[in-house]
Amino acid sequence: MDIDAAFENAGQESGLQIWRVEKMHPVPVPSNLHGEFFSGDAYLILYTIKNRSGGAQSDLFFWQGTDCSQDERGAVAIFAVQLDDHLGGHPVQRREIQGYESSQFMALFKSRGGIKYKPGGVASGFQHVETNEVDVKRLLHLKGRRSVRAYEVPLSWSSFNKGDCFIIDLGENIYMWCGSMCNRFERLEAMRMASGIRDNERCGRGNVNLLEESAPPELIEVLGPMPELPDAEVVDTSADTSNRKMASLWKVSDANEDMKLTEVSANNPFQQSMLESGDCFILDNGGGGRIFVWKGSAASKDERQNALKMAEDFIQNKNYPRSTQVEILPEKGETPLFKQFFKDWKDGDEAEGLGRTYTSGSIANIPLVPFDAASLHDTPAMAAQHGMIDDGSGQVEIWRIEGLDKVAVDPVGVLYGGDCYLILYTYTQGGRQQQIIYMWQGLSASQDEIGRSAFLAVELDDSLGGAPVQVRVVQGKEPAHLISLFGGKPLITFAGGTSREGGQSEAAETRLFQIRRNSASGTRAVEVDAVAANLNSNDAFLLTMPSATYLWLGAGSNAMEKEAGACLSSVLDVEATEITEGSEPDDFWDALGGKSEYQTTLQLRTTTDLHPPRLFVCCNKSGNFLIEEVPGEFCQSDLAPDDVMLLDTWEQVFVWIGNEANEIEKNGALPSAERYLETDPSGRGSNISIATVKQGHEPLTFTGWFLAWDPDMWNDDFFEKAKNKFQIA
Repeated sequence: MDIDAAFENAGQESGLQIWRVEKMHPVPVPSNLHGEFFSGDAYLILYTIKNRSGGAQSDLFFWQGTDCSQDERGAVAIFAVQLDDHLGGHPVQRREIQGYESSQFMALFKSRGGIKYKPGGVASGFQHVETNEVDVKRLLHLKGRRSVRAYEVPLSWSSFNKGDCFIIDLGENIYMWCGSMCNRFERLEAMRMASGIRDNERCGRGNVNLLEESAPPELIEVLGPMPELPDAEVVDTSADTSNRKMASLWKVSDANEDMKLTEVSANNPFQQSMLESGDCFILDNGGGGRIFVWKGSAASKDERQNALKMAEDFIQNKNYPRSTQVEILPEKGETPLFKQFFKDWKDGDEAEGLGRTYTSGSIANIPLVPFDAASLHDTPAMAAQHGMIDDGSGQVEIWRIEGLDKVAVDPVGVLYGGDCYLILYTYTQGGRQQQIIYMWQGLSASQDEIGRSAFLAVELDDSLGGAPVQVRVVQGKEPAHLISLFGGKPLITFAGGTSREGGQSEAAETRLFQIRRNSASGTRAVEVDAVAANLNSNDAFLLTMPSATYLWLGAGSNAMEKEAGACLSSVLDVEATEITEGSEPDDFWDALGGKSEYQTTLQLRTTTDLHPPRLFVCCNKSGNFLIEEVPGEFCQSDLAPDDVMLLDTWEQVFVWIGNEANEIEKNGALPSAERYLETDPSGRGSNISIATVKQGHEPLTFTGWFLAWDPDMWNDDFFEKAKNKFQIA
């Protein structure tokens, strides 16, 4: 198959490349338009990472808009196969359907503010309205639960419903309209987006007003009287775990010179030995929303090229929805989601079974992970999951907001909760200079500073020609790429205070910092309350007090956290005495208010890497048990009071019940968790305990999985607190 000229430089450099299908040919999309997708078009998206040995690893996506033609759908699939062949057949491929994108796809555009849908098609000459002028009218429709997406829709009451949130952008006045049946995630995202339009696009001009399913006179003037609105459609976009037990495995083979699809097994979990390098296979997740295509390394070219077509036919013959995701995996490039369907899966030199569990009596046997933050970027699937643009080795400049201006500070990765900062990151991609502006806003910063940081970010953006991507970051929710910018050193965040000259508040005599490596192999050091209950055997902690400083190494801590503790000691200009869990002197406990219970549940680090803790929101409002995973790193604020949540730590499952969850969800929580485990393809269900916890009464074995757990969070009205923070009337 000849390669299209548009693909000649594909995968040559690290980063993102996008092509749009135009008149049955792939056409490169400029980088400043990455993240904008027209519903009438189809796109190819390639994410490449160069590793230190000079090789490259890639993820390949082909995206189909809801209004693109059948010819374009077919063409983009053919181009995906062509590009895959050009890259040696190594990329993981995924078919993406508008409105049903995978978390891996969404993560690619996280640092760019997410993806944006545009009606029409570029090829058809559609031009969208620029929104940097105050005189603008548009309507944004926000829908979803954990992954809320915004759609630009016609400015008409016919676009509204009671179940979602909408932003009516009239330039000077921006209205955040909340339907009576919308969820808290849509509300919070609408707040962020509405305030972002005001602060970033309007340079702080304009007013944001909250409407609770109502229409003031100024809105009626634009839209007319508000009619009776429909309820939201119930759209099942989550994984129904009851279907996972019905998964089946099929072989695609041309052994007899005739391409055939043959069922291999309908009994899962499957055996890894069922996959043969000389063929391709389709793993059908029983209507669970996903089809996997596995390409054996010795499969014929015809088999590899026809496997995708057979998967498309398979979806049609099974009457599965068009939104069914298709993930195409090369041999030795399998994802964890695929591997979980195989009970005996083993990679190369991986040990048999689930790994050993260590108790406090065998701490010395815990293998330590080398402190090498760069190793993260050798795995494109993980990098994509965490929204990594590059390896963080570019140029970093940081300014602190002071009054009406910004003041340069050393880029050492130390941020105070009482301050706001602008962080400019400059890097080279595809031979061109690219830039990102992070707006970091401390939880204790004043409203004036928060507003000023947004204004100065726009001013900095203008001075750089308007090319940088702007990313707003709230303390505690730092993306993995931001954490990677400080040369392998940890990101250190103080609970409050400021680094302003002459404005520093006196630090407490006793301070405690929790040091944790995240799932993307970055480290953070976060100041927490100095009480023994905040200790965690899986982490390292630095305790400073007038008489001594201790670097406490929990039984499950690792070398990266130990190294980060030494770095934190240097920043604080203290000399720390290293102590291991179980060998604490008396003054250690005295400084923490006395010895008390803390999280001591251990999970071997290599096992945690293979099976990281996962948080799900559980919902049975539609009559079926549905679960949707919280994307990226989760935190305490992801626990929704109006939901039932499921925390899977691999060795235990917790069911967390929010105070505002409905009776059906409360009564169905435990059976739902049992079904979740029963249908797990790994077969571990019968050996796992289930604990039910209530909001506000969480045990240490639950809170220990969350970085910097705040026991007072539930005392505040989260929505009202957020509304005040975003200055919404």
